[in-house]
Amino acid sequence: MSKMFVISVGRASARHVGLKPDLRVSIMALLAAALAVSLAGCSLMPNYERPAAPVPAAWPDSVKLKITKEIVLGDWPDYFTDPHLQALISAALENNRDLRIATARIAEARAQYGIQQADRLPNANLTAGRNASLTPAGASAFTTNAMHTQRYDVGISLLSFELDFWGRVASLNEAAKASYLATEAAQRAFRLSLIADVANASLSLQELRERTQLAAETARTRGEYRELTSRRRDLGVSSDLDFLQADGAYQAAIAERANLERQQAAAANLLDLLVGHPVKQMKNLPAARNLAVQGINPGLPAGLPAEVLLQRPDVHAAEHKLIAANANIGAARAAFLPRITLTGSVGTASRTLGGLFDAGSGAWSFQPALTLPLFDAGRNAANEDIAAARKIIAVAEYEKTIQQAFREVADLLNAREKLAEQLAAQQANADAQNRRLKLVDARYQAGIANHLEVLDAQRESFAAQQGALQVRRTLLSADAQLYKALAGYGSQGVRHMASQ
Repeated sequence: MSKMFVISVGRASARHVGLKPDLRVSIMALLAAALAVSLAGCSLMPNYERPAAPVPAAWPDSVKLKITKEIVLGDWPDYFTDPHLQALISAALENNRDLRIATARIAEARAQYGIQQADRLPNANLTAGRNASLTPAGASAFTTNAMHTQRYDVGISLLSFELDFWGRVASLNEAAKASYLATEAAQRAFRLSLIADVANASLSLQELRERTQLAAETARTRGEYRELTSRRRDLGVSSDLDFLQADGAYQAAIAERANLERQQAAAANLLDLLVGHPVKQMKNLPAARNLAVQGINPGLPAGLPAEVLLQRPDVHAAEHKLIAANANIGAARAAFLPRITLTGSVGTASRTLGGLFDAGSGAWSFQPALTLPLFDAGRNAANEDIAAARKIIAVAEYEKTIQQAFREVADLLNAREKLAEQLAAQQANADAQNRRLKLVDARYQAGIANHLEVLDAQRESFAAQQGALQVRRTLLSADAQLYKALAGYGSQGVRHMASQ
């Protein structure tokens, strides 16, 4: 059972309705008082307190950051400076279908909030109707003749207005508002993820392009060496075994090039999906920069405080869901108490259409109703238990979101430092292997080194250069993902004083 107080009231001109002035004043005063009581009623919703963040106040020792005075992170055009990448991100923000869905869900949640908010105020309708009936002869206790009646009505009615003494409607309104804000925050979180995903997909595609070019160049040089070995075999200088080894190295480079071309095509398809439009069809698209000159600028401050996580949109969304769950407890508690509703109408009534607005045709009705739950087989108690359990779930999800955010940022901050060290060492190895290959090739041409040394140097140089490209892209991808991890805070241009 439920409790509800509904007021339905119509209002018409006294000239047409014929109500006495004191009666009109009484009705309007009652409506004003009912509205004031409804809007200022008490609330059974628990006081909301943000749970303490279940993460340390500082980053792990592995994250080495110094102290600075302030944090200023720009929006994505300041972060991703490659014009090619900027064009791709702009196109994705305009064309990505998943982002359109997330944006439409904001409008849907806003409309749901508007519907719920409308329940806090009276709803007035203009009504007009005709009621006609025929009673056959002998069917009436008052006359033996057939009886025909008809009535015309015009008026204004106020429908299903609940006096929100216990804050049930206000709690539902608060829950709807929090759900709307959670949807809006989720859309911002998806937007950040889309930007980072487009950047990562573009970087991966560029990595595969450069690795494919390297594989093609390696295949070309190994092909030349294969031809040289073939001629040396014809002259009796090299053996069939030497040629087969050179041919095997050449075929391996061809196979690796084909494998990278396959991966490159898949990466291009993924980028097209994220952008929402074929990249090849984009007009005036600047050429992509090489990985070595991408120029991603994290602008990461030193002394980055852990409380920056609370500014992430996914954390905001989780907290708004928690607020909604908290508000639903108030609505569930109010279901145990009486519900008062008022319905009524004011207008004119007449047996003939022409007499609707004659003097003395005024009509009104007033129907207050009180509903008090007596026995519902535990339905209301179960609803309150559900609301309480959902709040516990929302608290855990909020805390889990913060923990995941802390781990994500800590991992990325640590990865940037270690990847930078790894890239420096990998690039130094690639340079050393390239110099070694040149020396071994010169020695081979002079007849000092054998072909096995050349093949080994070729393999080591190729692997070192491929590894350097992979590490460089991984470092850039970490920077791109760090934008997603922190830009809910930084992309708004907010300044945050770091703790000293």
